[in-house]
Amino acid sequence: MAEYRIGFAVTGSFCTFKAVFPQMKLLTQKGYRVIPIMSENAYSTDTRFGKAADWVAQAEEVTGEKVIHTIAQAEPIGPKKLLDLLIIAPCTGNTLGKLACGIYDTAPTLAVKSHRRNDGPVLIAVSTNDALASSAAGIGLLMNRKGVFFVPFEQDDFRSKPTSCVADFTQILPAAEAALEGRQLQPMIF
Repeated sequence: MAEYRIGFAVTGSFCTFKAVFPQMKLLTQKGYRVIPIMSENAYSTDTRFGKAADWVAQAEEVTGEKVIHTIAQAEPIGPKKLLDLLIIAPCTGNTLGKLACGIYDTAPTLAVKSHRRNDGPVLIAVSTNDALASSAAGIGLLMNRKGVFFVPFEQDDFRSKPTSCVADFTQILPAAEAALEGRQLQPMIF
């Protein structure tokens, strides 16, 4: 297998970090070079789900790479052709909306802009309580965009959170391999 370089951008859906970070490790175990990227909130906010410094340390330990966490650090991704694939996992409703509207004011969103300038594929792992409400339009726009793929997702608690959807993070590896081939892993929504 050629050594693919995969950017792994983490945004602030803190409750999913325990499910997402093992997937970052799995990619490295499969021989991919993984470059961690974190939003400012993911990089610096302590929550009931863990301390930010611990998540940063885990990402750096697993990948052997320093976390990209500023716009200035993310900008060279495209010009220097640093990635073959960019994954955003978890991808919050806020990040979905920014990407759909062309707003690039965080390290993950600027990484997408920079990577897409070379037609590089982007893989989105949705995690938002408003996927079937306010974020639905952004998801629809992104689904129709060339080079953008989704990790399969579903409603995670339709009784208590009827508009919430979350990706099946265990599908990141097969979805990434499909995206590297230019195809969407199916079914996308289950």
